[in-house]
Formats: sequence, C-alpha cells, structure tokens
Amino acid sequence: MEFAALGAWLVAAAVGAYLMATWITGGGLRRQATKVTRYPLLVLVGHPLAAVAGLLLWAAFLATGQAAYAWGAFTALLVVMLQGFVLFTRWLVGRGGRHARDAGQEFPARAVILHGAVGAATFVLVLLTAVRAGA
Repeated sequence: MEFAALGAWLVAAAVGAYLMATWITGGGLRRQATKVTRYPLLVLVGHPLAAVAGLLLWAAFLATGQAAYAWGAFTALLVVMLQGFVLFTRWLVGRGGRHARDAGQEFPARAVILHGAVGAATFVLVLLTAVRAGA
C-alpha cells in the first residue's frame, strides 16, 4: 500500500506540475483580475511546497519504516488538501463566467479533476499506511 501511495503521489505531482505550467504560461499572477477568482499567493506557493515536503517525508518513511515520517507526510497532505480545496473553489467560481477570467481558467477540467481525485486517493492511502505503521 505504501508504494501505491507513492505512485499516486507522483501522478498527482505530475498533473499538478502540468497545471502550474499551464497557469504560468497563461499569464500567472499578471492575469489575476478580480478578488473573487484571485488565487492567494501564499496558497499558490504553499500548495506545491507542502506537497514536496510531504513527499520527502514519505520517502523517509519508505527508507526507514518509522511511523513518525508517515504521520508527518499525512500532516503535510492535510495542509495540501486544504490549500487545494481553496484553489479548486476559486477555479470553480471563475468557471461560471460571471467574473473576470484569469490564467487559471484555462486549466482543462479533466486535469483539475484528475489532480484532485489522485490527490484524494493519495491522502487515503497515506492515512491507511500511517495507521498500519503506527500499530
């Protein structure tokens, strides 16, 4: 299960990198017009940084088998999921067309859904593995 979590994490990271590249090439911060759809800078930076930190903790868990690393990775994923929810809700509001469109509105819906679904699967797999490792 721990390697399934690693695989899911890597898929989520790859799709997330694609979404970030799409956002940057579409204008990034320069195209954030309205407050309703603006992505908070702290969340934009924190989401991938927390994900990478959690992935490093997960790698440490895989290398050592120590449950503390698994729980650290889970905690990082909790932060990542909360930040991802903020980004997702801002993206949904902008998709309605009533607000100014920004670079994030160019995200393909399938990529956003895949990123979130694989991220949620990663969250569950890491939680289950951490519980099992701590027992």
